Amino acid sequence: MKIYSADTWTIEELQALVGDAGRRALLVPAADTTQAVLETFAETIDFQAEDGMDLDALNDSLHDLADSVSEDGLTPTTFIWQVPSVFRADRSFGIICEVLQDTERYAGKQLDFIAVCL
Repeated sequence: MKIYSADTWTIEELQALVGDAGRRALLVPAADTTQAVLETFAETIDFQAEDGMDLDALNDSLHDLADSVSEDGLTPTTFIWQVPSVFRADRSFGIICEVLQDTERYAGKQLDFIAVCL
């Protein structure tokens, strides 16, 4: 997982870099609570958890997405997650980063993540 500052890179520049690398870019909009972040990831990957979205469901859904990208021969994907400063102070920010890093290890080159600190 890479972390960039919005002072250094714009979302558009990062999307262009991802596209130039032959990858699909998915933008995860900024949210300032754990539940809102989970919901934005769920909406971005079009995932509906039957019992609601929690950290385990995020992990499972991202691993499922990695499997489908690999098995179906889909374009490798990079998530660009916008992270507001208020959420970076939340304890769950670190936990979500761990979930994303675990997913990257699991997915190999199929999925990767960029966090853009706003």
